[in-house]
Amino acid sequence: MNQRLEKLQTWMKEQEIEVSFLTSSENVFYLTGYYTDPHERLLALAVFQEAEPFLVCPAMEVHDAKRSGWEQEIIGFSDIDHPWEMIHTAIGKRIHGVTKAAIEKEHMNVERYEQLLQLFPKAVFVSAEEKVRRLRMIKDAKELKAIQEACALADYAVEFGCSEIKEGKTELDVLNALEYALKQKGVSEMSFATMVLTGTNAASPHGNPGDTKIRKGDFVLFDLGVVVDRYCSDITRTVAYGDINDKQKEIYDTVLQAQLAAIEASKPGVTAAQVDLTARKIITDAGYGEYFPHRLGHGLGIGIHEYPSMTETNQLVIEEGMVYTIEPGIYVPNVAGVRIEDDVYITAEGAKVLTKFPKELQMIR
Repeated sequence: MNQRLEKLQTWMKEQEIEVSFLTSSENVFYLTGYYTDPHERLLALAVFQEAEPFLVCPAMEVHDAKRSGWEQEIIGFSDIDHPWEMIHTAIGKRIHGVTKAAIEKEHMNVERYEQLLQLFPKAVFVSAEEKVRRLRMIKDAKELKAIQEACALADYAVEFGCSEIKEGKTELDVLNALEYALKQKGVSEMSFATMVLTGTNAASPHGNPGDTKIRKGDFVLFDLGVVVDRYCSDITRTVAYGDINDKQKEIYDTVLQAQLAAIEASKPGVTAAQVDLTARKIITDAGYGEYFPHRLGHGLGIGIHEYPSMTETNQLVIEEGMVYTIEPGIYVPNVAGVRIEDDVYITAEGAKVLTKFPKELQMIR
């Protein structure tokens, strides 16, 4: 039994939970080492206080699950099988009756919840999310290595993207070029849909790249990430194409100052709220508070957005081993949009920055 499963079992004993039934691809991967996207088909991991856990997956994926290193029972079902009957039988062989079960309430859909309720009508269902999130929040050496490799590739992508900036090229021209360059390096998956935004589009925090052409005097914002061994990176850099005006420069300098201060504030013992407010105060004092509309950052790992959420109200205490993003931004419509984002790993001494592409304002000529 791996240590992650043992920690979950310890929690289950403390909470008197007879079975945990986990259904998200990310959490199944974290606890078993097997990753798949089952689409509409069921994927699940059943964990017990003492009995052997079992994995549920489509029959056509059983071989892949074994090859991943999972040595316990696997229930494989075909498209004409009824997996819930198989699950009921497997659980019944391990424990007699279920009065308390943990599920991923934010992931499980109503239809599947109703299936479990029919199988165990006397059970109380509690949330498994909080415990698994906290387990995933602290990265081990293997996880950190994968994230560092993903960050190095993200740095390369931004560098390559900057080299593609030319007047008249569109956002999609640059985006397609940098993703192709990553594929040539063996990258098969991005952490999320890559963003390359320029001009007024950069003032939209979640803009959609399109046929907008790059012009002298505009910012170009890159927001992208790369997946390595199922672990994500996430970087944002904003660069200037040609000369920019004083207001654009002021906005950039304010974001950079806020981002650097938040990195400096990130250390064990402080709260997520304190880190967020460190950056937010600098932006607010500069007169741009209303133009910083989102949280400072988010946890990073198997998922691109993991626990914790780095907000001004989150009193979670920062711990060694955490990885999260620091990404303040200022978005003034029809003026400029700037965001600077790094991935940081928390050590005993403070934050180690994993994304290395320069943050000093890059002027592309």
